[in-house]
Amino acid sequence: MKAMHDNFFTADITRIDRAEALRYLAYGGSSPDERILSFMDKCEKKLLKAVKGKFTFRCFDISDISDNRVILENCSLIMTGKDICSHLEGCAKAVLMCATIGNDVDRLLREEQVSDMAAAVITDAMASCAVEKVCDAAEDTIRNEYPNMFMTWRFSAGYGDLPIDIQKQFLEVTNAGRAIGLFANESSILIPRKSVTAVIGLSDMPIEKKRRGCAVCNLRESCLFRKKGRRCTDE
Repeated sequence: MKAMHDNFFTADITRIDRAEALRYLAYGGSSPDERILSFMDKCEKKLLKAVKGKFTFRCFDISDISDNRVILENCSLIMTGKDICSHLEGCAKAVLMCATIGNDVDRLLREEQVSDMAAAVITDAMASCAVEKVCDAAEDTIRNEYPNMFMTWRFSAGYGDLPIDIQKQFLEVTNAGRAIGLFANESSILIPRKSVTAVIGLSDMPIEKKRRGCAVCNLRESCLFRKKGRRCTDE
């Protein structure tokens, strides 16, 4: 991880977590054959050439959490919903984090979808692993900046009852467009697609671990487990 100007950072991704990619591909406990593994090697090499991991974040003091609203000091973004209020309960600060692996990955996925759908599916799963690694790098940086505070897990717009249509304002207050080239379209879809925005709470006291599930998963819309009526935790 390398610090850059305008409060953005780069995250070097040199390998893809193969086991995690196989979970995304719904392999479960079974092992792919040598042909599939070789195919995955080729997909990984092409993906790593395209990945440009970047992240940025801003930290705000929490002014008030009540009436299903979270109000941050010196921030125009107001987050609504009982789920985000529960997520930040007991926290003194909220970190608004943005991460992406860049436009070149979107371009690669479009090319694979035209030429080889099998490669597109595998590359898509690996790209999801890559952006999660960038998010992990962002968390490490935040943890280093606030070593005496306790962190929640990442909670994104669209999780639970936190409206997804806050994406544009979320990106504006974090200056993500200028910092890492991250935008949202009229449907609140992030561009580049393999990107994540999330809220992390910081507390002076240990935070109660809350259960995470499909409703708060970055991959819930494309998850092959959910399409089969299962969960990844069933494996």
